[in-house]
Amino acid sequence: LISMQFPRDFLGIVGFSEVARVVTPGQLPEVSWDFGYGTKKQHAFLLSRQMLARQTGTKQIIMITDGEPTAHFEPGMAQPLFSYPPVQETIDATLREVARCTKNDIRINTFMLDATPYLRAFVEKLTGMNRGRAFFTTPETLGDYVLVDFIEQKRKLRSGRRTA
Repeated sequence: LISMQFPRDFLGIVGFSEVARVVTPGQLPEVSWDFGYGTKKQHAFLLSRQMLARQTGTKQIIMITDGEPTAHFEPGMAQPLFSYPPVQETIDATLREVARCTKNDIRINTFMLDATPYLRAFVEKLTGMNRGRAFFTTPETLGDYVLVDFIEQKRKLRSGRRTA
């Protein structure tokens, strides 16, 4: 869709579990993942922010998650600190990265595949800080949600340009 209908748009993919890594669209069909513990949102937001720093136009992170942040890096650490349930240090480190994204005018929209009270509270805090949006969905309907949201945002941008 993006390459055919919106060729000037940029799509970057960052996958995350215990650590985060950049994944190219070509790698998607064959991508596998480490099965380490942790949901390293802090690292994923950092890599996404760095990737988007090289782009122009509207910047958005679409985060798809089924868990709260449970791992983060401390300065000088080679391995992430993991804790479940999450410790406040992990929450704080992740929210600091959300604040950096917000400062760089990067909107974070979250698609939650699990609506546990703890994850819901974290995402509400994130969206409040960042002015992003949260969607509650399932793996079966995720694609529909992402596609509909993408198309609606494109329509809003186009109609905003015509009236400006």
